[in-house]
Order: sequence, then structure tokens, then C-alpha cells
Amino acid sequence: MQRIGFDLAALIARVAIGVIFVTHGWQKLQGGVPATAAAFAQIGVPLPQLSALFAIVVESVGGALLIIGLLVRLAALGLLVDMLGAIMFVHGGHGVMVQNGGWELAGALGVVCLLLVALGGGRIGIDGILHSTYRRRAERRAAEQDLAGHAPATSIRPEADTTRPMSTRPTGYFDETVADEPSRRRPPPG
Repeated sequence: MQRIGFDLAALIARVAIGVIFVTHGWQKLQGGVPATAAAFAQIGVPLPQLSALFAIVVESVGGALLIIGLLVRLAALGLLVDMLGAIMFVHGGHGVMVQNGGWELAGALGVVCLLLVALGGGRIGIDGILHSTYRRRAERRAAEQDLAGHAPATSIRPEADTTRPMSTRPTGYFDETVADEPSRRRPPPG
């Protein structure tokens, strides 16, 4: 029950912040990289062109990955770096409150990303499905190897005698070698 609670909470958190990041990334994408870079340069973000491109890609793609639950830890790490940059270069000097340009939104989003990096996105998502599938296959292989290790060393049916020529091998009604020689087949009893 505790695990399901975490999975549901992680799903809700992933989707909510994923939507927020996709919205902010889309907004920057709509303005274009040059306009976003110009805005970044105006507020003092270093390497504005590269920073704008990074923010657009990580917010759009990373947010979408969080929503579907794919590569959650990697996406959350990229978004955490994005939020740390936003706090350091844009919002940090304006206090806490967002209405004053403060860091509260970037801080909250960054903290959730930090938790996703540390704990993962839960079982409800593509990562969770892939992990479950891989784990079940690994368990099945381990069980098969364990069974193979306990199998008897000899076969139930002795192998055909291939050292003697075909004409001198014993023949029986159910002997496979007889079935290959139609002229030597014995009729069924009775």
C-alpha cells in the first residue's frame, strides 16, 4: 500500500511539473531562440544564446519526458540545472516572492526535480513499465537457470547406437531406425 501511495504521488508530481515546464518551454520556443537569448542577455544570463537554447530544449523535452515517465531521472536532472540557473542568474536577488521576481517558483520546481532525481518517477510511467518487464525477464531467466542446474545429467531415453552399421542395429516396433527402413518394418502385433 505504501508503494502505491508513492507511485501515485510521483505520477501527480511528474505530470504537474511536466506541464509547467512544457508551458514555459513552449512560451520561449514561440518567441524564438534569438528573442529568448536577447531577453536572457538583458537580465544578465551568461552565454545567452546557449542558455536560451538549453532552456527551450530542457523545458520542452524534459517536461514532456516527465509527463510520460520516460528517462525521468535524466530529465529531472536537466530541469534541476535549469532551475538552479534561473535562481542564480535571474530570481535570486529579488527575494522569495514570485510577484517581486523572486525565486519561489523556480525553487519549488527545482526541489521537486531534486526528489525525482533521487527517488525516480515511480512505477506508473514508461520507465516503470520497462523496469518491471526487465525485472520479470531477469527473474524468469534466473529461475530457468536454477532449474537447469538441478536437472539430471542423463537423458531418459538412451541415444541411438550410431557405432554399428544400420543393418546390424537392433530393430523394434518403436525404434526410430526402423521407421527409416520401410522394408524392415515389423507389422503391429495381433
